[in-house]
Amino acid sequence: MNRENVIQTAVAAHVAMFGQQSESIAWAPGRIEVLGNHTDYNDGTVLSAAINMGHCFCISRSTRCGIHALAVDVEQVAKFELTDTEKVEGAGWANYIKGVFYYIQEHLGKPIRGLDCTFLGSIPMGAGLSSSAALEVAAAYALLDLLSETIDKKEIASLCRKAEHNFAGTNCGLLDQFSSIFGREHGLIHSDFRSLEVSGVDLATDVEFLVVNPKVKHSLADSPYNERRERCEQAAAQLADLLPHKVTALRDVSWEEFESCKEQIAPQAAKRAAHVVGEITRVESGVDALAKGDLKAFGKMLFESHQSSIDNFENSCAELDVVVDAAREAGALGARLSGGGFGGAAIVMVHTAEAKVIGEKIRAICKTKEIEPDIIEITPSAGARVLSSFCEYGVV
Repeated sequence: MNRENVIQTAVAAHVAMFGQQSESIAWAPGRIEVLGNHTDYNDGTVLSAAINMGHCFCISRSTRCGIHALAVDVEQVAKFELTDTEKVEGAGWANYIKGVFYYIQEHLGKPIRGLDCTFLGSIPMGAGLSSSAALEVAAAYALLDLLSETIDKKEIASLCRKAEHNFAGTNCGLLDQFSSIFGREHGLIHSDFRSLEVSGVDLATDVEFLVVNPKVKHSLADSPYNERRERCEQAAAQLADLLPHKVTALRDVSWEEFESCKEQIAPQAAKRAAHVVGEITRVESGVDALAKGDLKAFGKMLFESHQSSIDNFENSCAELDVVVDAAREAGALGARLSGGGFGGAAIVMVHTAEAKVIGEKIRAICKTKEIEPDIIEITPSAGARVLSSFCEYGVV
C-alpha cells in the first residue's frame, strides 16, 4: 500500500475498533543507511535517508483506564498501563509504544491515562528499513500532538532510543530515529554522532535507491557485532598511545594517521579500524561529491564501502556480495550492504528512469546464483509529521 492507503486504512480501523474518530494522526518513515557503516558508535558520521514507506499512528482519548493499542496488520489489541516498566506479554510490538509513552510521560512529569491507539505500516519486515523506529517516532508525534506538548526533535529521538533499549531490548544508536525525524524530500541526512548535529544534503531528483533483500536471516544479536565493536575500541585505545593528540574514538583518527600507525596495532583491530576510519572519510568525501553533483564519484564510494565490508570488517555475506556484483554488472551508479550486515539487504543507487530495468537485470543475475531477492524502489522522503488535514484521508 502507498502512504495514502495506509493512512486511510488505519483511520478507518481506528473508528471500527474504538467507535470514535482519531484526535491526532501522525506519519513517520523508515530509513536506509546510505554511507557510513558502523561509524555511529565510533563517534563518526553517517549519510542516511528517510524513505517513502512508514507507519501511520492514530490516537484518541478514552474514558477507559489504560492504553489500548491495535496493530492493524496482525489484528491484535494490547492493553497496558504506564505505571511500570514491565514488558507487554504476548505482543512484542506493543513494547515500542509503551516505552515511548512511558518516557514521554516521565519527561513531561505528568501521568498519561486512557488512550486508544491504532497503527499500520507499509515497511516490509526483515528488510532492514527500521520499522521499529518509524513506529516509535509516529507514536511520539501523535501523542505529543494530542497533549498539545512540544519536545525538541533530538530529545524525541533520544526518548525513542531509550524506549527501544529498555522496553524492546535492542541496543540501537540514534541513526534510525534521526533519519525518521529529519528526513528530506530527495535529500540525504548527514548525522554527526559526536556533536549530534544533523544537516541536509541535496540529492539529484532523478536518483533513487533499490533495496535488494536476498532474504538472508539477519540478527545482530546472533552475529559477531559485539566483537567488531570491541576491536574498534581496542584500535582507538592503541592508536591513542601512538598519536600526539587525544584519541577517544576512531573518529579522532584521520586516514593518513591510521595508515602511518596501522602496523603497530593488533592486526584484527587494525582491520576493523580500517573499515571505520575509511567509512568516516568516505562520508565526508561523499558530501563533497554530492555538493558538486558528481554521482559517479559518490557511487564509486558505495562500491568501495562494500569492498571494505568484505575485506576489513567482514560483515558481508556471499548473498550480499552477489547482489552488489549484480548491481555493478547491471549498470547501477553504486551499491553496498546497508545497516549492520551479517545478512540483511543491500542498497543500489540508480537513475529513476533506469530503476526498473536495472532491478530486473539484478534479479536475473541473482537467479543464476540461486538467489531470488525482493527488490523495493525507495525514494528519499520527508521526515515525520502530524497530519493536520484529515479530510484527504477520509475523515471529516
